Amino acid sequence: MSKNKFFNILLDNMPILLFVFIFLTFGLLSNRFLQIDSLLNIVKQASYIGIVAVGMTFVLLTAGIDLSVGSNMYVSAIVAGLAIDNYGISPWLALFVCLFIGFLFGSINAFFITKVKIVPFIVTLATMVAGRGLGLLLTKSRAVNFPDAVIHIGSIQLFGFLPLPILIFAIVVLFAYLFLNNMPLGRQMYAVGHDIQAAQKAGIHTSKVLATSYMICGLLAALGGFISVAQLGIVNSGFGKGDEFDAIAAAVLGGTSLFGGVGSVFPGTVLGAILIQMVWSGLVFTQVNLYLQPLVFAGILFLAVFLDSVRSRLLTKRKKRHIRVEK
Repeated sequence: MSKNKFFNILLDNMPILLFVFIFLTFGLLSNRFLQIDSLLNIVKQASYIGIVAVGMTFVLLTAGIDLSVGSNMYVSAIVAGLAIDNYGISPWLALFVCLFIGFLFGSINAFFITKVKIVPFIVTLATMVAGRGLGLLLTKSRAVNFPDAVIHIGSIQLFGFLPLPILIFAIVVLFAYLFLNNMPLGRQMYAVGHDIQAAQKAGIHTSKVLATSYMICGLLAALGGFISVAQLGIVNSGFGKGDEFDAIAAAVLGGTSLFGGVGSVFPGTVLGAILIQMVWSGLVFTQVNLYLQPLVFAGILFLAVFLDSVRSRLLTKRKKRHIRVEK
């Protein structure tokens, strides 16, 4: 194998190498970390943020960003909870209500980004604040408790060992993977993120592509919120706060570029979401000081973003070397 080919393999698989390195590090520091129950619990706890991160991947691929997913989770879960309390609807019907609110949330973002032409950062920052305020208005800052039937969804184990949240996460990843790799609209998201002007010249309806990415992100944010509620059983004023950054981190740790056009749901975002939960769990298993844990996590995130930036520059330079000017 040539040196250049080996170097390209390292660049392409940098997220996997980072995942393996951190996994082995915590495994050596704590024997409990490698137990099957512990690993299964890590994946289960990562499932809800993983679902949100899959939606975030769609947006990042188009060179956009969605800061409102945490507020989306909050509002969607609140509306579903209030519908159960006030109208006595079933948990599964409440799930559809939750998904509808999430889709509506994403559609509002899509409208202002594609029709009004406001920068995604500003739009989603505004809807993040507005969504949080709307949730507090609906609840008067009181917590919303969910019945045991909803909590049961989060505790179901299929085949005696597979938690339902993990299965739902897997199904979301499968559909997202097939959409991005086999559907024309999915492949167009990569084209738009790589160069939106070139995509327009190629005849791609860029507004449709952008709108679809934000609506999918909103829908999956609501689903992730419901899965989180099914594990917690309660929605308080802090629900979903900061999850937008974990979702972005999961996508970036999995190799999705902040500059658009590069990334994958599987194994990329899946590894990123599990990696985040693995870091938090590993810090607990190794008994790292509680006040130092956010600093350690921030350091790992900074390293991932730095590596992504370096990888993007190196890949760009290597592509330029293969350009041949016709005489």
